[in-house]
Amino acid sequence: MLYTRKGDKGTTGTFGCSQRVSKNSSQAEALGALDEVNSFLGLAKVRSAEKNFILAGKLFSEIVHGVQQNLFIIQAELAGTPMTVGEEKVKELELMTDTAEKEMPPIRTFFISGGTELASLFDVSRTLARRAERRVVAVHEEGKVVVGAHTLAYLNRLSSLLYALARLSNHKCGITESAPQYK
Repeated sequence: MLYTRKGDKGTTGTFGCSQRVSKNSSQAEALGALDEVNSFLGLAKVRSAEKNFILAGKLFSEIVHGVQQNLFIIQAELAGTPMTVGEEKVKELELMTDTAEKEMPPIRTFFISGGTELASLFDVSRTLARRAERRVVAVHEEGKVVVGAHTLAYLNRLSSLLYALARLSNHKCGITESAPQYK
């Protein structure tokens, strides 16, 4: 059932925990930010499946699906369960990002988002991931919920991977990136 008709009095329950937290809390804000990036990645995954692009032997859509699975683990951790992402998940993101960078010209400047729809979806996902990272760091710094070092590293590397996927999407489509003119 999606609702109980009892009202929640401005609180929300979290996965695996009996206590409720204020919807205005930093924990609820971080959980919501993670949900936002995960939901938007769903759109990027669908569009990726239409392209069949491959990175490090995996379809982009498979990579994104794996990230979505890991974001659920991070949400569970943030809710107070003992679940956490391990170092191997961080290394996977680093490997994919490094592999993508080898397929493209090096970064020499900032780029204006766009080019292809898929690149734009990854760019929006990247900005949502950065916001989620900031929200999780805030919860971590409050000390009310233990957030593992690998989780913090994973969220940091995620935005790098999404940036690489945006650039690689344009590159595979023959789109030249456009730098800002600052005038």
